[in-house]
Amino acid sequence: MILLATAFVLPLLATTASAAPADAVQARFEPCGSAKRVTCIVDGDTFWYVGTKIRMADINTPETTNPSCAYEAALGARAKLRLAQLLNAGPFTLEVRGREVDRYGRALRVVTRNGKSLGAKLADEGLAEIWQGKRGDWCKSAA
Repeated sequence: MILLATAFVLPLLATTASAAPADAVQARFEPCGSAKRVTCIVDGDTFWYVGTKIRMADINTPETTNPSCAYEAALGARAKLRLAQLLNAGPFTLEVRGREVDRYGRALRVVTRNGKSLGAKLADEGLAEIWQGKRGDWCKSAA
């Protein structure tokens, strides 16, 4: 009886496991510095992973390099820190949805963990906006 049950359970587990691929990407992310960028965080929606520059395709976060106002600079710094926390929290998946590369040569990916977008989490926390095809005005939203 046990052998018969095992014969039915093992194929079921294999089918279930292959239906949703497990999150397999993992690394330790720190803010990018002046050294060669390999695996590090640029800002709240851009990071390097194993030498590839990745732009999160589903969100936009405030600028940290050339912010338009103090509010954008502060919110951008918070988004950058939070992205590092999220990426360092465990394995994730890099999904292609639409274009693979943007006009700047960055890999466009939706970053998910357990099938849920980390970008959407940043948006839910007020640190990002869902990508609408153009950047929003962070300084205007501060007024």
